[in-house]
Amino acid sequence: MTREAALDILFRYTKSESLRKHALAVECCMEAYARRFGADPQLWSVTALLHDFDYEIHPNAPDHPLKGSAILAELGVGEEIRRAILSHANYSGVPRETPLEKALFACDELAGFITAVTLVKPGKSLMEVTPESVRKKMKDKAFARSVNREDILNGAADLGVELHEHIAFCIEAMRARAAELGLAGTGARSSENFRQ
Repeated sequence: MTREAALDILFRYTKSESLRKHALAVECCMEAYARRFGADPQLWSVTALLHDFDYEIHPNAPDHPLKGSAILAELGVGEEIRRAILSHANYSGVPRETPLEKALFACDELAGFITAVTLVKPGKSLMEVTPESVRKKMKDKAFARSVNREDILNGAADLGVELHEHIAFCIEAMRARAAELGLAGTGARSSENFRQ
């Protein structure tokens, strides 16, 4: 499946700009890890773009991602991608076994958390975010409460990457497309068009 086809599905089912940007943020991290691990960047990109495509129509567990997986199957999305998406939910019963599955789980919550940290910085820029600032905010239970800190810790461990390194790696991956993510800072122009 091409990135363009994945974006078509994402845009068809996800109207929220923040959810679309979350998919893009996870994609940044996943593509970077695919290159690091010598995997297929397009496969990892597509998986990231589709991992929460059904969240607006199935906001509750276990409907997301179980019912979403059925939709993806009808749309011809391959088993490897669907299995990785299922495995990113702890309650799905699908264990994370492959590097693709482990990376998706490791990048999902962290990308969302990095975004939240960026948005409370004075200039709202990823350039202001450091691994130290992310780790400090992780200790603040009142900040971004919906982000599961245990998932971030376990995701890095399962991926075999030290937490500080994992955070730094994802920040760097997201910085490369900060404007597209709306995280280039208050003075920067944000791109609303992901199809570049």
